[in-house]
Amino acid sequence: MPSARRTHEPLGQRIARLRAQRDWTQADLAQRLAASRVAVSHFEIGLAVPSERTILLLAGLFKLAPGDLVAGTDYPVAKTERLPPSAPCYTEVELRLALLHRDLYWLTQLAPGTERRRLATELAARWASEFTNLEGEALDRQERASVKAAALRLQEVLTAELVQHPASV
Repeated sequence: MPSARRTHEPLGQRIARLRAQRDWTQADLAQRLAASRVAVSHFEIGLAVPSERTILLLAGLFKLAPGDLVAGTDYPVAKTERLPPSAPCYTEVELRLALLHRDLYWLTQLAPGTERRRLATELAARWASEFTNLEGEALDRQERASVKAAALRLQEVLTAELVQHPASV
């Protein structure tokens, strides 16, 4: 007779799978956790159990709630009960790109005219230097691609602004 007991995925296996889905090495994940690569390796092969703090950090990196990260795994129930319901899950680069998108949205909501052109010029100047900083701060290939896509989007919006609403002489 088959067992009615639900099988659990080892937490280490889940961490390894989520890490691999992001094309991160163990060293990449360790850097983001401020831990050693050996610690990550020990988590993944089950030699060590991550603390609640580490679970919170991992959940944020994987953009999951802490409880969702450990649900259905062999993570201890007593530790699971102490986990907070949510984790911060955005990097500084992601936050600043969200601010750029907000700026672009508000620019497109303004009525055409001198003020809109002035703000578009200021926006272009401010974000041109910001992109250099963001590319240097991006933690991985995915973030660098997001920065490049945002730079292209800014250029598209500003080009459309100049074409649709040329400066009046």
